[in-house]
Amino acid sequence: MPDDERSGDPRTAPASTAGDSPGPLAGVRVVETGSLIAGPFCGQLLGDFGAEVIKAEDPAGGDPMRQWGRLLPQGLSLNWPVIARNKKSITCDLRRPEGQRLLRDVLATADVLIENFRPGTLERWGLGPAELAEINPRLVVTRVTGYGQDGPYARRAGFGSIGEAMGGLRYITGEPDRAPSRTGISIGDSLAGMFAALGTVMALYSREHTGRGQVVDSAIYEAVLALMEAVLPEWELTGSRRERTGSVLPGVAPSNVYPTRDGSAVLIAANRDTVFNRLAELMDRPELRTDERYGTHAARGENLEELDKLVAEWTRGFDAEELLARLHDHGVPAGLIYTAEDMLADPHFRARQAIVRLMHDKLGSFPMQNVAPRLSATPGAVRTLGPELGQHNDEVYGGLLGLDTEARARLREQGVI
Repeated sequence: MPDDERSGDPRTAPASTAGDSPGPLAGVRVVETGSLIAGPFCGQLLGDFGAEVIKAEDPAGGDPMRQWGRLLPQGLSLNWPVIARNKKSITCDLRRPEGQRLLRDVLATADVLIENFRPGTLERWGLGPAELAEINPRLVVTRVTGYGQDGPYARRAGFGSIGEAMGGLRYITGEPDRAPSRTGISIGDSLAGMFAALGTVMALYSREHTGRGQVVDSAIYEAVLALMEAVLPEWELTGSRRERTGSVLPGVAPSNVYPTRDGSAVLIAANRDTVFNRLAELMDRPELRTDERYGTHAARGENLEELDKLVAEWTRGFDAEELLARLHDHGVPAGLIYTAEDMLADPHFRARQAIVRLMHDKLGSFPMQNVAPRLSATPGAVRTLGPELGQHNDEVYGGLLGLDTEARARLREQGVI
């Protein structure tokens, strides 16, 4: 019986929606030595699409994400089951020569190493790309850091929030009369992990032609910078600096959140000419289509505040449900601003199986976001929640490396695993 049926909740899909597909990365072995979000999110993405991800953790306590989180029901992190899904956990003290030898043996069998230590750390442990290439020339070494592997800032400590600021995102986020704000998630870390995963897959593809691995260098500030659209040429070529503009984008209108009669708020995005014409017709204001203040994209952007007032006066005449129905019927992009509660109840999320559930041994039915993007022939899947610390020591050290029971017991007694 699917997990969501066992939990009595019909709103989300069961754990696996990939049928019999092992995923497009089946057969790829990834060793993840990173912690927190940036490196482990890269591992999550690769694991989602079928890679075997072996997470090497400090035996003293493992990845801090096991304890981190805003809410800790029964003292358990709600972040860990998500970011460590589809992974295996081994313990390995990389600060000790014995642990370094163990990891080197595992990496001899691997396709990818993910790490997000400060630059120079792996080299100090004798596990740098050059040393690893000698034992496994096909190994792809994916390195995620705040500032990259070289440059004057490379050895600085770098968290996602600093990368968001340096990459330009923080400056343009928030209301114009307030200090720069932030998004409510660790977007810089996740972007760096996403670009790292993309680079890893490209390096694996290249390896099919060259026979050799390479280094993937993903810096948080550069991952953020990659999404900054035209802020650089806007400044250098026109002298215009993009500023904080709250809920709107400069020169893009109407595209904002508008009030409704029942106290809700509806997001309407009708800035394209053809869409705005449909909105004007729906508003029973066809003259807006030819008004010189609103007839073109540029004109609407110049008169953004005045146009927003016109749209808001109209939306106040409807309850949210009726307003949305009218907008959808006329082909005008619109929607509510969803909370987690809205997502769990939404029929489109359910039909697309955008949320899946697995059974947590202590917390019961556990919902989380499904794999994205979707592949028609070899889709990814969420197979397991984040593992217990060292849960797969016997499988990896015994089955993969061939260490017998006595050898594994000795390593445990010595605190190496």
